[in-house]
Amino acid sequence: MEAVKDVNLKIGGGDFFTFLGPSGCGKTTLLRMIAGFTRPDQGTIFFDEVEINDVPPWKRDVGMVFQNYALWPHLSVFENVAFGLKERNLHKSILQEKTHQALSMVNLEGLEKRRPSELSGGQQQRVALARTLVIEPRLLLLDEPLSNLDAKLRIQMRHELVRIQRDLGITSIYVTHDQEEALTLSTRIAVMSKGIVVQVGTPKEIYESPKSQEVADFVGTSNFFRAQVVEEMEDRIRVRTEEGFLLMVDKQEGVSLGIGSSLLLNIRPESCQIFYPHEVPTDENRMEGIVKTSAYLGSLVQYEVEVINGKRVKVNLVNPRKKALMKEGERVSLTFSPEDIVPIPLKG
Repeated sequence: MEAVKDVNLKIGGGDFFTFLGPSGCGKTTLLRMIAGFTRPDQGTIFFDEVEINDVPPWKRDVGMVFQNYALWPHLSVFENVAFGLKERNLHKSILQEKTHQALSMVNLEGLEKRRPSELSGGQQQRVALARTLVIEPRLLLLDEPLSNLDAKLRIQMRHELVRIQRDLGITSIYVTHDQEEALTLSTRIAVMSKGIVVQVGTPKEIYESPKSQEVADFVGTSNFFRAQVVEEMEDRIRVRTEEGFLLMVDKQEGVSLGIGSSLLLNIRPESCQIFYPHEVPTDENRMEGIVKTSAYLGSLVQYEVEVINGKRVKVNLVNPRKKALMKEGERVSLTFSPEDIVPIPLKG
């Protein structure tokens, strides 16, 4: 069985490039091949147009931050960070200067004498990052380095990683299964599935213009309707869903859909507008339904609305302050802007 298959990627200098996908999709294997820990059975890896397949890991000038941090428990913070420099036999004064600079970069000044066991999870993660950055690698590899942190600390560390990466301008490749993490950190994302790269793009492109149901479903939450084109206009198409709803959809650049074409409609929950029936401003792209569930989350309200025979639509009402909250069992109307419905062509 192939762990990674037919991957063809070009990662630009200064990029924060993320491999995103579920467990077992091949993203860590791909990272290990770039690092030199795993050799590809076929294909070639280039750094700046120089083939490196036969270059051992320690000669690739790559820094890697692991999921478990891999800190030496018997060494102090300073000694952990300075380890790579010590191996390079640098003069003591230069070693101390570079180590202090790296610790400052990750906001760990004053903790030089502590052992890893005396640090929080976030501080240990910063030590691992400083230890990697201190050797000034030309490429930074990060294998799910935030997965062991609690939710609030993960958010904080995302911002720190972005700041450090942007300040240094270092090309970085990141592995994660967390789609929110990928969208927050990345300049570009490769979504992977079963060893194959299924889509590459900016976070905005991946989220707003997924090329398949697999990508749309993995990156964020979506509502899907199978449909067929019944009318074609200059800038829009009219489609009929399997449930019988008629919807107007904006044409997408590079997507060819003629009359009779089968497609999947992708509608994000935040793109759904919800009203009481007497308040609906338009009859275009309208569905009637019953509120089945509601969840107030402060900054948004999540609804599930049954529109026909068990078919439910997820709705995120953003910034619900001072708006009446709809109750379970109430009849409501949903509307969708044509530009917010993403058509995904279906084969056959």
